[in-house]
Parts: sequence; C-alpha cells; structure tokens
Amino acid sequence: MADELGVAADKRFDDWRDLAGQARLADAVIVTTPDREHVGPACRFAELGYHVLLEKPIAPTRAGCVEVIGAVEKAGIMLAVCHVMRYTNYTRQVKTILDEGRLGQLVGVEHLEPVGWWHFAHSFVRGNWRRSDQAGPSILTKCCHDMDWLRYVVGRPSLRVSSRGGLHHFTAASRPAHAADRCLDCVVEPDCPYSALRLYLGCLGDPERERWPLSVVTTDLTETGVRRALRDGQYGRCVYACDNDVADHQVVTIEFEGGVTATLTMSAFTPLERRRTRIMGTRGFLEGDGKRLSVTDFVTGEVESFDLADSGADAENRHDGGDFGVIGAFVDAVSTGDSSLIRSGPRESLESHLMAFAAERSRLTGLPVPVWD
Repeated sequence: MADELGVAADKRFDDWRDLAGQARLADAVIVTTPDREHVGPACRFAELGYHVLLEKPIAPTRAGCVEVIGAVEKAGIMLAVCHVMRYTNYTRQVKTILDEGRLGQLVGVEHLEPVGWWHFAHSFVRGNWRRSDQAGPSILTKCCHDMDWLRYVVGRPSLRVSSRGGLHHFTAASRPAHAADRCLDCVVEPDCPYSALRLYLGCLGDPERERWPLSVVTTDLTETGVRRALRDGQYGRCVYACDNDVADHQVVTIEFEGGVTATLTMSAFTPLERRRTRIMGTRGFLEGDGKRLSVTDFVTGEVESFDLADSGADAENRHDGGDFGVIGAFVDAVSTGDSSLIRSGPRESLESHLMAFAAERSRLTGLPVPVWD
C-alpha cells in the first residue's frame, strides 16, 4: 500500500511507537492493532493531536476503555469507533421509522445475534477471541456492535443490565468418546459438526471463503497447505480440547431510561445469518434482519415491507456498507472539522462497552449490574 500511494521511505514505520516518537505528521490515524494493543496507540496519538479511527472493541477491559475515552476527551480530538452497524441503509430506515413515531411509544426490543456454529468454533473456540483474559468476553468482542446498535435505535441511556448464559458445549465434558486432540487423527471427525477438515478444506476454490476464514488459518491455499496448518496450528484442534473459556450462549436484558427494555441473545448454536430484530411499540411492530424489514400498523392492520441491503453486500461482506460508511464519515469529519458526522461520540461508544462489561459481570454473579458503576 505504501508503494501504491507513494509514501516516502522515511515515513514508513514497523512499530507505532516509532511514528509516535516523531512530531505529528498527519491529520488522523487508524488503529487496527490486536484488541489488547489498542490502549497504547489510541491514547498516545490522541495526546499528539491525531484524530483516531479505532477498531472495536475500544479495549478488552473496562479500565482500558475508560482510559482511551479519557485521553480522547482530554485531547479534544475526534474519535470514531468502528460501530459499523450505525452506518447501513437498514439502520437508517429503522431509525427514521422510530423517530417519525410510526410505532408510537417504544416499549421493547428483541434482538438475536446468530453467530453460527462453525463461525463460533473458528473464532471463539480455536481462534483469537477464545479466552476472556486475552481478548475479553464474547459478549464484548462479538456483541459490542449489537449493544451500540440497540443504544442507537432506542435513543436513550442504558441504566442496568441482567444476563444469564455460559460455556455450554465446547468443553471436555462434551467430548465424544474416542475423540482425538486433532481433527486429522479423529475417528469421530466425519460425524462432528465442528470438523476442521470439513470447514477449511471446504473453503478451497471459493474466493470469498479463501479470503475468510481460510486466510486466517494458512496462506498456502492448497490441500497440502491446509492439512499442514491443521496438523501444526491452533485451527486443527478438537473443539472439546481447546483452552477456550468464553460464553457460547448468552442472554442479556437491558433497561433503558424511561422503562424501555431490550433483550439480546448471542448464540453459537445457529447458522451464520443476519441479526434479527423485533421492535414493539404502542402503535406498531417492526421486524427485520439487516436487509429486509416490515412494519405493522396497529390502526390499519397493514404491513409495509422494505428491502434495504446495499447492492452486492451480504452478512459476511463489508457489513452491508457499514464498513465504508464509518470510514467515509470519519474522513468527512476530519476534513470538515464537523464531528457530528460521526454517529457515535466518545461517551456513547464507551456506553456500549460498559453495557457489555456489565452483562458479563451479571452473568458471573447472577445479579443486575448498573451500567455506569
């Protein structure tokens, strides 16, 4: 990329600290380091006066998130966290319907994040987000998007959170008899829903699936290369013999100001599909899946339907235009100095993360947890 854009050799850096050791030389930075390495560069570049586009989550710990937002506010720079779901046509239409009062008084929201059985095994059992001490709880790493989206569409501050759930299946207790530590050696592999052989060899020849998830496993996109990676690497392990500890099924209830409630279910035990949402109001009902939505009018009984997905986008591809949307909004905000173009300010971005940490604390203690305490 540096070659393509003509970046001078003395403006290329192997480590963010090398760039941070120089005088400010750009308007903005994009922080896409691993999650647990967000705090250092985000805080330092804010201090230097750079505007910051920050991948989610802000940080894998509550203290880290608070530190980043404090640094941003102290520096007075613009921050855009990559809450891409705010920037889709679908979300824009949902928000318009609610703001116009077509559902009457908002009462409740029901939201499902269907992670997908093989996706959960890939990312949260074998993969980089499998341990809460390394990457944070799954309700944060997978669902801070969803927490932020619920906060956005409800349009009111969250007050407290209750949650139940846990690691139900991907443990040694669920391991089939005679299962091996690696799928390559396993006699029960052909009948296992989480077979690494079936998943990753099945990606070969499909450009989209070679791009993801296979490229995470190996850069040698041949059968020999895949088998070698499954023999030697973390993605060939039995899902019942990994070091994972994050929840694979969790239900969260959020109470917002004014008594509005929302429930979020995050589950591994689904197909990988679009998020599904039902919104209940006193005059109408909205149901949608990120691409299509329908509104039932309680006065007329009529149902109006919308098809809103961006052309060419799908559930696994660029978040229905949200990826480009958040980047475009950030660039426009920096170039014009208008921070209102970024649809989530620092405190609101922090709130979604605090909701996730409160949910995890509630799940572990069995008690309701205030968001801001």
